[in-house]
Amino acid sequence: MKSGGKQMMRRRTGTIYRIVVRTELNGRYAVAFEGMQMEAKDGVTVLTGRVVDQPQLYGILERINGLGLELLSVEALPEEAYAGPESKREQEEQEL
Repeated sequence: MKSGGKQMMRRRTGTIYRIVVRTELNGRYAVAFEGMQMEAKDGVTVLTGRVVDQPQLYGILERINGLGLELLSVEALPEEAYAGPESKREQEEQEL
């Protein structure tokens, strides 16, 4: 982002999480986990994405429970480990 000839850096908020559930979810579940990347393989689905705060994280976990899915793990990741859609967009903006 540029403003008045100065480049402003957008401060990232939230934490990157990797959430793993037992079962391979298909694309129709993407709406339930909006904003998260879904990767299904080998009998599990990995959801990865930025979670703004604890209430949002608990909401995702409640959806998992509500769908009757078995939660295998929840892991906070270091910022540099995630190359999600917003990270790629921010990198492109910084290169301009």
